[in-house]
Amino acid sequence: MLAYLIRRLINAVITLLVVTAVTFGIFFAIPKAIGSDPALLYIGKQSDPAAIAGISAKMGFDDPIVVQYGKFLKGIVAGRDYANGPDVTHCPAPCLGYSFATDQEVTPLLLEDLPVTLSLALGAAVLWVILGVATGVLSALRRGTFVDRAAMTTALAGVSLPIYFTGLLASAIFVYWLEWLPQGNYVPFTENPGEWFTSLILPWITLAFLFAATYARLTRANMLETLGEDYVRTARAKGLRERTVIGKHALRSGLTPLVTVFGLDLGALLGGAVLTESVFNLRGLGYQALTAIRQSDLPIILGVTLIAAFFIVFANLVVDLVYGWIDPRVRLA
Repeated sequence: MLAYLIRRLINAVITLLVVTAVTFGIFFAIPKAIGSDPALLYIGKQSDPAAIAGISAKMGFDDPIVVQYGKFLKGIVAGRDYANGPDVTHCPAPCLGYSFATDQEVTPLLLEDLPVTLSLALGAAVLWVILGVATGVLSALRRGTFVDRAAMTTALAGVSLPIYFTGLLASAIFVYWLEWLPQGNYVPFTENPGEWFTSLILPWITLAFLFAATYARLTRANMLETLGEDYVRTARAKGLRERTVIGKHALRSGLTPLVTVFGLDLGALLGGAVLTESVFNLRGLGYQALTAIRQSDLPIILGVTLIAAFFIVFANLVVDLVYGWIDPRVRLA
């Protein structure tokens, strides 16, 4: 098990290094190759040449791209100094640079938005797993009945309808028409847990509706396949209760493939649910990334991309470890 863990950790580190190199190259090497100066984005096109040259020297835009990437990695691990003569600015680790739009450190900005995205993603994940798996199991056990058709029709609608449609429709019904939920922005959990919950319940349900539909369809397909296996028929022939057959034998095997899907979905959402955050005005990582794209704020976009990559790689690492614990044969792969 230790060797398996070490191999997965090495693969995760290599993957993150490749992602950082490719992302950094896209945001800084390609613009430089086509003659676009990042200093103009940082200081503005109306600035004088001396100011542009000073910013280029301080931020390292004049260095070769390999040197810039090396300094960027060093900043993530050990911090970085931005110097132009006596003007020295220290950026503590993990340093992701400074925003072109606000001249603020990128890392504190993203860490300030991270709790919003974490609250949204984790809360929605709990809902979509419970609702999706329960609906899929019920649909498989009632195959061909009205319950099965109604559940799969609802799941098809959830997969097909875009999040900005369901989000706006849910807000119109539950906030403005029925007035069951208040209209307001995100409230931190530490300030008021009750308002935190009410500010997120509608985004949770809307986002969970999209993912629960997919999980219901996958669970139904896996359960139908598992229920036809010999060991399930043997368990029933032994006289075990149906609850034990379904919960201990069929469901455990049927849910194993969903572990991988859940890891990818949750990891991607932890990097920012752009549409959901935009619809409900939640200022998380996705909202921050969208704003940065509009302003051509490359360090912010780069930081959000790397955080998303980290969560996806981390989620895959956890999935690999769970697989290794569930099925010892995976450790030999």
